[in-house]
Amino acid sequence: MSNPVIETEEHRALREAVAALGKRYGREYFARVVAEGAHTDELWAEAAKLGYLGVNLPEEYGGGGGGIVELSLVLEELGAAGCPLLMLVVSPAICGTVIARFGTEEQKRAWLPGLADGSRKMAFGITEPDAGSNSHRITTTARRDGGDWVLNGRKVFISGVDIADATLIVGRTEDARTGRLKPCLFIVPRDTPGFGRSPIAMELAAPEKQFELTLDEVRLPAEALVGDEDAGLLQLFAGLNPERIMTAAFALGMGRYALGRALDYARTRQVWKEPIGAHQALAHPLAQAHIELELARLMMQKAAHLYDAGDDMGAGEAANMAKYAAAEAAVHAVDQAVHTLGGNGLTQEYGLASMVTAARVARIAPVSREMILNFISHQSLGLPKSY
Repeated sequence: MSNPVIETEEHRALREAVAALGKRYGREYFARVVAEGAHTDELWAEAAKLGYLGVNLPEEYGGGGGGIVELSLVLEELGAAGCPLLMLVVSPAICGTVIARFGTEEQKRAWLPGLADGSRKMAFGITEPDAGSNSHRITTTARRDGGDWVLNGRKVFISGVDIADATLIVGRTEDARTGRLKPCLFIVPRDTPGFGRSPIAMELAAPEKQFELTLDEVRLPAEALVGDEDAGLLQLFAGLNPERIMTAAFALGMGRYALGRALDYARTRQVWKEPIGAHQALAHPLAQAHIELELARLMMQKAAHLYDAGDDMGAGEAANMAKYAAAEAAVHAVDQAVHTLGGNGLTQEYGLASMVTAARVARIAPVSREMILNFISHQSLGLPKSY
């Protein structure tokens, strides 16, 4: 499913190589890890050894020197093989990008090589219980105390904190508690005093666990601040745009995997004279799902190219559109796959039923489709706000 119009020969080779890696592990491996309550450590380690985890990070810090175009390709292909790595969205895409763009030389040397070779992971903490998708209502505050920073607040639905060496926390300076958002980003090591975490029980089959975080007088040195405290939204969206693009890649991989299982079944399942895939009542919805996935991928590729080219404004619009389109396409593809298999679509043997819940995550996180529609209606179409 590579596109020769906008993918280079190197991109196509990378796609094929990652697909081969994913095939060696596959959905059976992924399902076993989930059932055991374990993590995809073996796949993570091999992907790191092959250079896939840090393909977007600068070469001088051990990365591949590529961008979000390449990293989104890696995640999409692993997802299409049935074994997506959610932490690719968080660790190299969000945290790695922010540190590479805005971190000090010391922060880059301390974190980027480990993020690139997979030996270190970072989580990303922005969502709060009372803010939901509205990042402008962040209440986690950071105040100066001598040469230190002191953080207080709560975060919720933060992925992979238990396996991350640190979490990149989004807060706001205390004097900006009200008024316009003035985000600041801090690296908070996992065992920092006052930094607590508790797991959230989820109806979701995934190796990565979700956590609620508490920050109770968390004291950090001055060098924990990433970037400039007065940089504003620029450095925040340096992480959020890749997050949306990578979420689109995650959804596309999921949709492609589900569609592939449905096509295999429709080609071979025979109830009447011909395989069920010969009947338009099943063939047409599968064809529609394929079209929707391909269209969403084009927008994702556009967003990734714009971001890598440094067009943050253009990438913001395209990244939101890509995430919206990919989430809708994935939900439709998974639903149609389950329907194509009928009763078999609900069995553990075929492993599609659990994807119904997983597919909806892309509609909800990291920003709901309604908030994306708000963004497009206001920013792209110039319509007035209702809030």
